[in-house]
Amino acid sequence: MREFHGVDAVRAAEAPLLASLPEGTLMRRAAYGLARIAAAELARCRGGVVGRSVLVLAGSGDNGGDALFAGADLRRRGAAVTAVLMKPERAHTAGLADLRAAGGVAVAAEDVLAGRVRGFTAAYVAVPDLVIDGIVGISGRPGLRPDAAELVARLEAAARRPVFVAADLPSGVDPETGATDGPAVRADVTAAFGACKPVHVLGARWCGRVEPVPIGLTLGAPELRQCEDVDAGRHWPVPGADDDKYSGGVLGVVAGSQKYPGAAVLCAGSAVAATSAMVRYAGGAADRVLAAWPEVVATATIGEAGRVQAWAAGPGGGVDDAAERRLQGILATDVPVIVDADGLTILARHHEWVRERSAPTVLTPHAGEFARLTGSPVPADRLAAVRTLAADLGATVLLKGNVTLISEPGRVAYAEHSGHAWAATAGSGDVLTGIVGALLAAGLDPAFACAAAARVHSTAAGLAAQGAGAVSKEGPGAPVSASAVLGQVRAAVRAVRS
Repeated sequence: MREFHGVDAVRAAEAPLLASLPEGTLMRRAAYGLARIAAAELARCRGGVVGRSVLVLAGSGDNGGDALFAGADLRRRGAAVTAVLMKPERAHTAGLADLRAAGGVAVAAEDVLAGRVRGFTAAYVAVPDLVIDGIVGISGRPGLRPDAAELVARLEAAARRPVFVAADLPSGVDPETGATDGPAVRADVTAAFGACKPVHVLGARWCGRVEPVPIGLTLGAPELRQCEDVDAGRHWPVPGADDDKYSGGVLGVVAGSQKYPGAAVLCAGSAVAATSAMVRYAGGAADRVLAAWPEVVATATIGEAGRVQAWAAGPGGGVDDAAERRLQGILATDVPVIVDADGLTILARHHEWVRERSAPTVLTPHAGEFARLTGSPVPADRLAAVRTLAADLGATVLLKGNVTLISEPGRVAYAEHSGHAWAATAGSGDVLTGIVGALLAAGLDPAFACAAAARVHSTAAGLAAQGAGAVSKEGPGAPVSASAVLGQVRAAVRAVRS
């Protein structure tokens, strides 16, 4: 389980070490890790360190010092290193001295942009093999200042884009929310000093690959967790020697209609694929569900469905009076319920149906459905918004997106980022609903069920993008449909369990 700690928690953990260790120890540890990661990237992308060119973008804070010390290390390993100082008069004194002692060069950003530095003109910045971003650290606010933004834009526009390695976080990205407000660095790799912070998952598209750099911190409870393959695989329900079709958890599915039968097929089918237990279907698309999944036990009404351990409701079910009555009846039961799609539109008018429940309720909105539930668009601080809604309704809320967020009142939140967006396709949410529902029926904790299901769902989408017989979710891939994602759910379960 990868953990992410808030900025205040990291600062609190640093304080006793800063007071007890010789001055500069933590910075040297961070810089060594940063230099090691940069050297590995040069070896991987450019064939080695010796003779390669490195540009250090150094701000006036501690991140600038980290970057300067790392630049000195790389210079001693044989790279040509130039540091561009955002504010020369406030550059980290010891870091700058170390860089110069190692044979590195330091120039002012203002002079570079004005063309007053050899090798640079007012319209061109000499393109290095690798850039170390040390402009701002965890005290920075979103958006780069004009000089820094201009330098980064020129480097990004180069015919052969350099490798960007960020010191702790990409400059210009909010450390707590991952949001941006203007230009920001898009890193290929981010060296996370001491602990991963929320930005490393909430702003994952800016961070690239995140490499933790231990510096000796002792931390408490995290702000966020990410369920990794091993976590989902270890707890995924599989039948034991004494199990039967009932003991694994029977899921009831109320989805789809004659108008929208596909939602029923996708939702029920993903539940069938996710576990070995029974799936019962109650709704108006029974003929289509049985044609696709003959193992499903189908009935026309909820009352005929029989005993279930959880319900999945909403996708494609409509928002008319009959749909309202069905959803109200399901929420009146004493078993876990996951509500998605049309069901969320209905709940936007009936929050009390969720607040009055004693059994767990899971809501899985996308941004538009979230806005209907709350009355306002999803803000930049998505995590705070999800927590607020979960606390208000007393429910587990899964907010879909490139980074999926899961919050349950009084619990550490989860974030899921797969590194791709192949699941962004119509009907994909119906597949996720079925998987979550199957895990709820099997008795998993609601928040963890959501996190594990989201992990398998994104893995299935990645596998689908690679085509038939895929063994890896990585690679260029091709666009997929929800049916293809569903077709890879079993393979995704095998992948996480392996």
